[in-house]
This record gives sequence, structure tokens and C-alpha cells, in this order.
Amino acid sequence: MFHDIMKIFAKNLLASLARAVIKKYRPLIIGITGSVGKTSTKEAIFAVLASKMSVRKSPGNYNTEFGVSATILGISAPGRSPFRWLGAIARALGLLMIRDATYPKVLALEMAADRPGDIEFLVRIAPPKIGVLTAIGPAHLERFGTIERVAAEKSLLVAALPADGTAILNADDERVMATAAKTKARVVTYGFSDDAAVRAADISTTLTHNEDGQIGAGMTAKVASDGAVVPMRLDGVLGTSHVYAALAATSVGVAFGMNLVEIAEALHAYAPPPGRMRVISGIKYTIILDDTYNASPLSMRAALETLRSLPIAEETRRIAVLGDMLELGAETDNAHEEVGRHVAELGIDLLVAVGERARAIHEAASQAGMSSDRVFHFGSAEEAGRFVQERLRRGDIVLAKGSRGMRMERVVKELMAEPLRAKELLVSDIE
Repeated sequence: MFHDIMKIFAKNLLASLARAVIKKYRPLIIGITGSVGKTSTKEAIFAVLASKMSVRKSPGNYNTEFGVSATILGISAPGRSPFRWLGAIARALGLLMIRDATYPKVLALEMAADRPGDIEFLVRIAPPKIGVLTAIGPAHLERFGTIERVAAEKSLLVAALPADGTAILNADDERVMATAAKTKARVVTYGFSDDAAVRAADISTTLTHNEDGQIGAGMTAKVASDGAVVPMRLDGVLGTSHVYAALAATSVGVAFGMNLVEIAEALHAYAPPPGRMRVISGIKYTIILDDTYNASPLSMRAALETLRSLPIAEETRRIAVLGDMLELGAETDNAHEEVGRHVAELGIDLLVAVGERARAIHEAASQAGMSSDRVFHFGSAEEAGRFVQERLRRGDIVLAKGSRGMRMERVVKELMAEPLRAKELLVSDIE
């Protein structure tokens, strides 16, 4: 009880200081939320805007009440350290007492909704002028109960926008588009739909693996907006999730008056954060798709479809190492079974399920027709990593994905060609 009281007090104290700083410096705030793609979208927006103006982005996964406030103040989250709390208070007071001429003009803030009330709290701290809603899907259902409640929570970001603001919405997501009715702000849509104001077409993927072990990966597309069409290139990334992030960032750039050529050039600086469909060189001249940061039914399906769509040699095997998806509540079994069926439908060559909940992935894939020599189950990421390492063949492509609590990056470390770079390349600082 005492710990809970102190946590609430600390959260409100940091939020009050952050609000005071926002009131004094009046930066333009971009709020980014959604069930998937928040961090990649934030990184793409930063790449676009940083080419023209002073921008600060949420570092890492600073997307909760503590992280957003810390980003506004320009500090690390204080955690439980009394010295860091004193430093946070001193930093805030310094910003309030003496005007800092270097304070950023724009804040790109990722806003998570792990439980009801999160978005409302965050937009009170940092009222957004631009709101980006990436997607709405089944996530954190243990706390929300239904996807409709998830949608209602996410829509609060759009509803909080002022009349002279801009709502940037994913045109390919019906639940996202339904939130347009809740805002007085101008609505800009993005996606692959012909109706999207900012849209992509003619998407092409390249994936090469040289004899020296170097991987060449990237995507190209044509991006159209307001009658203009330009080619866009994203280096070192795979999957439509990154194209969506780039389209959202393009929409933000257009809202700031940038033209498509400037935006396309700025996106050359976009790099995926660790664990978000990052391409890593594996042992035995294999390729690893590291998507281990987190997992939900939406992102799991997208990752599997990316794996299936890659241009590969006939003898190349596609291997999916999939861990539990957490916090799905009553939908847990159904969600995992659906993933297993999807693996079988896509013709993935080898499935390795990891974790107790992922047993349902294993069983559903087997029931959908995958033979016993193609479907396996292990209790931990370490076991799965050792098993896959023994089974790898030259040229294989391995997708590793699961919820954060499953630590699926341990699979990647077991398979990566340069394990000494694990701290640099992987999502967590594993030993």
C-alpha cells in the first residue's frame, strides 16, 4: 500500500513539473499511439523533422507516465534512486527559472496505453497539436477486456487534438478511421488504400547475402500526396510495418510544410530500433529477422507475412521461432491458435514455438497440416535457440518474435554471426 501511494505521488510530481515546462516553452507536441508500430513511427517522424528543425523524441520505450514526463524534462527516468529524483527536480526547476534557448521546438512523444486512463493522463501532461494513430488491435486485453475498449482508449489522443491541429490516421485500419468522428482537427490519412491522402504503391523488397557475410536489405516504394509522386527508399529494413512508419512520418512532414522530395531524402536516416524487424547476419550464412521487442496478434501476423513474402532462393527455408503473446486475457488461446493456423497457411518451413501459451501455436499448426518434423515446442528461448542452431542450413531465414517477457532476443544471440555485438544490436543488454 505504501509503495503504491509513493508511486502515485512520484508520478504526479514528475507530471506536474513536466506540465510546467510545457507551459513555459510551448513546444509543438506530436503524440503517437497505437497497438503496434509506435516506436518505429516515432523514429521515422524524428528522421524527417530533424532534417529541418530542433526535435526531441522519446528515447527507447519512454512511453508511460514516467517516460513521457522524463522526455519533456530531458532526463532519464528517475526510477527508485533518491539522487536521480533530486536531479530530476533540480533539472525541472532550472528549466523553469532560467530559460534554456536550446529547448527543442518539437517533441515527438510515444504514448502507450497499458491500462484504462493512460492516454488521458498523458495528453494532460503534453497536449498534442498533432496526433498519430498507427493501428488498433487486441493488446493488453487482460486490463481492457475487449478490443472496443482498447479502441476507445486510443481514440482519446485524437479527441484531445485542438481544432487547428492535425489527426494522422492509418487509412487501412477501420477502427483507426472510426476515430476521425471524434476530433475537430484536420484529418490526414495514410496507407496503401487508394483513398489515403498519403499513400504508397509499387513496393519492392531487396534481400542479398554476400560471401563475406554482409547483408543487403531494403525497400522501395512510390509515395503519392496531393498530386505529387516521388520514389522512397528505406535502407536496412524489411516489412510493411516500416513502410507504414515512413508514410506516417511523411504525413507529419507534409503537415509541417515539407515537400515529398525533402521527406524522401530525410528518410534515408531512418533506422529501425533494435528488435523491430531488424535484419541481422546469422551463423552459417543465414539471415535473422529480429522482431523480438514485443508481440501482439497484429504484429505477429505482419511479421509472418513479411517472412513469407521475401524474395529467396528455392532451397532457402523460412523458419519461425515464435514465443508467447502476453496480456491477451480471455483471447489468449484463440490468438495463439490463429497464429499457428496462419503459419501453416503461409507454408513456413519450420516452426519452433516457445513458452506455455505458444503450445497452442504448435498444436494449431499441427492440426492445420504441418508434419511433426516441421513443428517443435520448447519451454524457453535458450532451448529453442540451441535447437535451431543445430538445425540451421546455409541460407536459411529465421524470424524470431515474442512478447517482451519471453526474452526472445536470446534466440537471436544464439544464432547471430557476431554475438559479441549483442548489446549493440539486440533489444536488451543481455550478457
